[in-house]
Amino acid sequence: MKILVLISRILVGGLFIFSGLIKLNDPMGFSFKLEDYFAPDVLHLEFLVPYALIIAVFVVIFEVLLGVMILIGYARKFTVWSLLLMIVFFTFLTFYSAYFNKVTDCGCFGDAIKLTPWESFTKDIILLVFILILFFGKKHITPFFTKNSRKFFLFAALLFCVFITYQVLNHLPYIDFRAYKVGSNIPQSMALPENAPKAIYEYSWKFDIQGTEKIVVTNGSYPTVDGEFISVDTKLIKKGYLPPILDFSIENEQENVTDEILETDKLILVIVYNIERSESYGFANIKKITDEAIQKGYTVVGLSASIGDPIEQLKTTHKLNFDFYFCDQTVLKTIVRSNPGILQLNKGTIKQKLHWIDALDLHL
Repeated sequence: MKILVLISRILVGGLFIFSGLIKLNDPMGFSFKLEDYFAPDVLHLEFLVPYALIIAVFVVIFEVLLGVMILIGYARKFTVWSLLLMIVFFTFLTFYSAYFNKVTDCGCFGDAIKLTPWESFTKDIILLVFILILFFGKKHITPFFTKNSRKFFLFAALLFCVFITYQVLNHLPYIDFRAYKVGSNIPQSMALPENAPKAIYEYSWKFDIQGTEKIVVTNGSYPTVDGEFISVDTKLIKKGYLPPILDFSIENEQENVTDEILETDKLILVIVYNIERSESYGFANIKKITDEAIQKGYTVVGLSASIGDPIEQLKTTHKLNFDFYFCDQTVLKTIVRSNPGILQLNKGTIKQKLHWIDALDLHL
């Protein structure tokens, strides 16, 4: 039992710290995932949406601290109870997401490691087993170091988490795991390579043949059957290739202008995914740097999911000298974790990406 507890401590503590640090690198992204769970068609907790970021930061920091606490043996009873309650809650969430197909990515490891809902649920079940070993064998969790040393390690871990959180929320994530990271070419990331693997489906065709139902299975072609067609069921056998970027699109009132804008060699994109939730005082920096960019021959384009009067009011209030186009809100949230945020592109390749606080650091 002592060996099992020691192995479980290392696995559980290491995984909680790893998972927490991945999300701590991008708490804004984790808060977006929580908003998905709080939605009316999922957990019906929409009153928590305004507090999603606060909840995300608390959960992530607590996750890291629990990992540290179980490794050093700090407050054993509190730690194992907290681990158990947390994993039971997250196991419920991942099962709910998988069974009802509500949220297709739990966000357990942010954008670094993508897991399907059932993979996330399986991971939580395995983790639950190890935490139960710790729960029933907590008397074998022997503390490391002295009592004061353990307090010091925990306090240092807390300070580290707070510092990282402050930095990434006031700037951008240290590591960008998304398809829109600096150096990525958006058109290339949207393209489907030649000979890319295609999805394989199995089709179960149901026919009425002289009063008897018969099912014929094919890989797509309509079967030659002397009978009356009733219905067809489709089953995905193997996923095909999916490009890193699927749904990036820039539109004006009349047409899609994605290709035209991405072909520009000196382009500045200002991202405002939602005007109502944007940082109003952030547009002072945006105004200064975009005016300078226009003087230096750059094309400046705003992208927002807000349309109509809010856009016009925003331009008037902050005297912005560029036009806005429509882009999906989820896509804009993925591009940059800042509202507003700013990017520099050259023929579709992202050269710089900055939080509005750092907008004046843009190299033109």
